[in-house]
Amino acid sequence: MEKKAKIFIVDDEPEFLLALQRALEAESLDVATARTRGEAQKGILTKEPDIVILGTLTPGREAGSLHRWMKENALTKEVPIVVIDAPLEKRLISGWSFDEGAQMDAVEYLTKPVQPAALVPLIHTLLGVVAKRIKVLIVDDHTVVRDGIRALLTLQKDISVVGEAVHGKEAVEKALQLSPDVVLMDIVMPVMNGLEATKSICKQCPQTKVLMLTQYADEENIVRSEQLGAYGFIPKSAASSQLLDGIRGVSRGERFKRPLAL
Repeated sequence: MEKKAKIFIVDDEPEFLLALQRALEAESLDVATARTRGEAQKGILTKEPDIVILGTLTPGREAGSLHRWMKENALTKEVPIVVIDAPLEKRLISGWSFDEGAQMDAVEYLTKPVQPAALVPLIHTLLGVVAKRIKVLIVDDHTVVRDGIRALLTLQKDISVVGEAVHGKEAVEKALQLSPDVVLMDIVMPVMNGLEATKSICKQCPQTKVLMLTQYADEENIVRSEQLGAYGFIPKSAASSQLLDGIRGVSRGERFKRPLAL
């Protein structure tokens, strides 16, 4: 069964919230809602939405605070946000301040009144953009490595980091849960090594491509990883551009092997 796209709406006007929820649910979308910043933070982390529609919140500037929280949180910073601001006469009470509005990173900025039905085409367009991004799962037992890779990938408009894992067993679980397009897989890790995890992922998640990224770039590991189903192998000493080429290539089903001599 195909998974429904998930939309999270945050707004403190009950009538608008309900009308928008019904309009999107009529399009077979999975919709969750919140009326306060606290509810929204919990719900967004739990639901892991594809898009957040961030409307008005009282008191004023609460919406801006929620927006900043999302952009500072590694788990939510890449989620597209559609902002629906209060009309000018209500902006001091429940809307965004001028500075917040000028600095925000939103894919769309609208001002009430907005007809819920008019938002449906926009949401479908944004979902199409989200669906085309390459979903990547990073697997490495070193935090500094994962953070560095995430920082690089976050800068790419066509790539989205959907999760991280610190060992092979967790990688298999996350792959089944998140259905990434590409898994960046280290080899030497606790609990379950990357080769065993690659074998399991390739068997259980045939649509997911595994790209080995490790400091152990010897011929034996390369051959073994290919035998287990990996689509490519890149040493950690490779340039960032080569890593990006590898991710994009294997996401298209292309085999990728970086030469050992760098």
